Amino acid sequence: MIRLNDIVVKFGDFTALHGINVHVKEGEFFTFLGPSGCGKTTTLRTITGFIEPAEGSVVVKDRDITHVPIEDRSIGIVFQSYALFPTMTVYDNIAFGLKVKKVKKDEIDRRVREIARKVDLSDEQLKKAVSQLSGGQQQRVAIARALVTGPAIICMDEPLSNLDAKLRVQLRNELKKMQKDFGITTIYVTHDQEEALTLSDRIAVFNKGFIEQIGTPNEVYNHSQTEFVCNFIGDINRLNDDTVSALRAAGAAVDPEKRNYIRLERLHVNVAPRDGELALNGTVESCEYYGLYIKYYIHVGTQSLKVIEKNDGVNIYDPGQSVRVIINPKDIMAYAPSAEEVE
Repeated sequence: MIRLNDIVVKFGDFTALHGINVHVKEGEFFTFLGPSGCGKTTTLRTITGFIEPAEGSVVVKDRDITHVPIEDRSIGIVFQSYALFPTMTVYDNIAFGLKVKKVKKDEIDRRVREIARKVDLSDEQLKKAVSQLSGGQQQRVAIARALVTGPAIICMDEPLSNLDAKLRVQLRNELKKMQKDFGITTIYVTHDQEEALTLSDRIAVFNKGFIEQIGTPNEVYNHSQTEFVCNFIGDINRLNDDTVSALRAAGAAVDPEKRNYIRLERLHVNVAPRDGELALNGTVESCEYYGLYIKYYIHVGTQSLKVIEKNDGVNIYDPGQSVRVIINPKDIMAYAPSAEEVE
């Protein structure tokens, strides 16, 4: 559907993107994830035509659109700020792109009302000025405006970042449902790991103008290919030298020359070890209560390990209590130091 081939983007002497290669399948919800300044929005703007690459090509359905004007790319865009016209009605905002294309008035009306129903905007809301709507409603208007022209692709640049946490979660679910209902190929930019894991079919993790890994949410989370991805996606424990030595002394095949990490939910407290699992003695330092789960900080040897346990209302451990932390060495993700660090 969409192919980015060896994309290089430069701003003067600064190289923002270094040989980016991505293949987005038709109907896929594909997310560009990474910290600020990593190149994810630059890549999105290259696809939409706001930025022309110094090298490489953008191909959509076997058509090279690298130098095609923005308006001829059949790509809907939802900006972070929504970029709506605040004094215009919701109806006129949604209809704007159709009017630019000189679509007949009756057809505009039919398409505006049809898309409004699909994104849950009422006829009454269509009459209001955009400035009268809530943030969540404005987001629906921005999505409706992007979809009403019937684009083959929709690109969204952090569309939920301006909303409060509760509304963000609610609209995240609605966004995924809408995308599935429309079946439209979607490219989504975010710095929010939870958002990416929840919404995406696949994720490209960006770092300093490079892509560190492309994979499903499960792949990037549970099988992180690089140390950066491992640290950026979710919370994690890095095992110190003493913990690695203790595991090796207990018979675990852990490489002390590498950096060893384990996810919080892969550790368990006071359960019977199963085949291959090992137990480390520790003391509960503190805990954080989240309702569905409890996050423990447990002092083991010379380090503090973070452990997430499901809250069953029975097995709850207090600070100062002695416990056993159960670990399966197979759950450890290990990374060799970079060549520069070795030197």
